[in-house]
Amino acid sequence: MLDQVIEQITAQAANAAPLGGILKFVIDGQPILINGSGDSNVVSTEDGEANCTITTSAETLRKVTSGETNPMMAVMGGDIRIDGDMGLAMKLQSLLG
Repeated sequence: MLDQVIEQITAQAANAAPLGGILKFVIDGQPILINGSGDSNVVSTEDGEANCTITTSAETLRKVTSGETNPMMAVMGGDIRIDGDMGLAMKLQSLLG
């Protein structure tokens, strides 16, 4: 599941405009860093400093990306935690399809 998430984010990030910052997902404890502070979005599984960190489970992420769960409801219900730059978090839709 996590490999599929990384592949999807990498493919979408390559076609999206740079995010304008560094965003980190922590999915079931595994970091996925999207560095969009340069000319393109670079995805890695390294842990590092980020302007915004989104913490969730692989199952919750699957439900959100499939449309089964509303992202705002997942945040309000505590299934997704967002720390840092909320504006950067709002740009995620372009990466998650």
